[in-house]
Amino acid sequence: MTDDLLGRHRSVLPDWLALYYDKPLEITHGEGRHVWDSDGNRYLDFFGGILTTMTAHALPEVTKAVSEQAGRIVHSSTLYLNRPMVELAERIAKLSGIPDARVFFTTSGTEANDTALMLATSYRRSNTVLAMRNSYHGRSFSSVGITGNRGWSPTSLSPLQTLYVHGGVRTRGPFAALDDYDFVAACVDDLKDLLGHTRPPAALIAEPIQGVGGFTSPPDGLYAAFREVLREHGVLWIADEVQTGWGRTGEHFWGWQAHSRSGPPDMLTFAKGIGNGMSIGGVVARAEIMNCLDANSISTFGGTQITMAAGLANLNYLLEHDLQGNARRVGGLLIERLRAAAAQVPAVREVRGRGLMIGIELARPGTDEADPAAASAVLEAAREGGLLIGKGGGHDTSALRIAPPLSLSVAEAEEGAAILERALRGPS
Repeated sequence: MTDDLLGRHRSVLPDWLALYYDKPLEITHGEGRHVWDSDGNRYLDFFGGILTTMTAHALPEVTKAVSEQAGRIVHSSTLYLNRPMVELAERIAKLSGIPDARVFFTTSGTEANDTALMLATSYRRSNTVLAMRNSYHGRSFSSVGITGNRGWSPTSLSPLQTLYVHGGVRTRGPFAALDDYDFVAACVDDLKDLLGHTRPPAALIAEPIQGVGGFTSPPDGLYAAFREVLREHGVLWIADEVQTGWGRTGEHFWGWQAHSRSGPPDMLTFAKGIGNGMSIGGVVARAEIMNCLDANSISTFGGTQITMAAGLANLNYLLEHDLQGNARRVGGLLIERLRAAAAQVPAVREVRGRGLMIGIELARPGTDEADPAAASAVLEAAREGGLLIGKGGGHDTSALRIAPPLSLSVAEAEEGAAILERALRGPS
């Protein structure tokens, strides 16, 4: 049955629509932190549909909210008052930390970043955007145009002038050998030099932890230091929280809070986990920025009642069960367990991350040369062992990405770490 489905997939869907595994699997259902494929195999899910099943598969509170809302009305568009949308916007505005915040809902992180770019360029009257090297911000024409990861940027054509800044990757690049203090200082000096050679940009957009880039991040405080420079030039700061938001990093509710010396960003974008699988994205911005557009706009599917009901139920569950705290505690145990295992594997260059957002970068032993074949082999071996993980990285996809639902238990973390350790060691 899977072979038949794969053939049908290939006959009607684009060649560039990536599938994991030599023999792609069909996931038919899930519960908690586990999913099952069409052959009845059970897997511990350490990727959550690309960090999207944030709390748990088939979470009763969310499925009940979706079912009840579907029995009333599924959709009406933003042309009409929408109680669930207003209620979720109120919650997110307060949680964002942005003063006088306004919220606009979209259907994805791509669309959220696209909207933030439109707001920033309109507000600043500039089409120049600063972005980070190794970044990923989506698949639309504008978001691809600011993506600093070659593997996910299929065209160099763009409506924007994009300038790329150092700092998103701590252990590679020209400043890698510096200590954290000097690394931040060097990146700030580079930013100052860059701003001296260009017309004032609209904004800097940055992921606090780079997702597709392999869960890389700068030292804490880098973006606060950038912010002080950007303010001198009137440049906005957009925090792309599509993967880092909602407590996944454990230490903070938002990734930007690791860089909070200079206060919250001017805008933040969100998506993925808030809907626990339902299509929710959005932008939070100060009112003067959000309201700067001088033309009408709506969102046909952004903020639709059924997705807002799911988001409210999911957010309530997240907060009431302190899943941020669980990500900190269980994620801390998991990363230490993985570091101990990786210390015995020469192919592991680095284990990094925080909370339940962990990356393992592989390289050819004794070198810094990326080893994408090894990453693919570990991905396959982990699946054979009953564990689903992801891949990423700016150096030929040589990083493993580990991002389980935030309700992960200690026993499940130990189980997943044991499977991954065996996969990393390879055939004995």
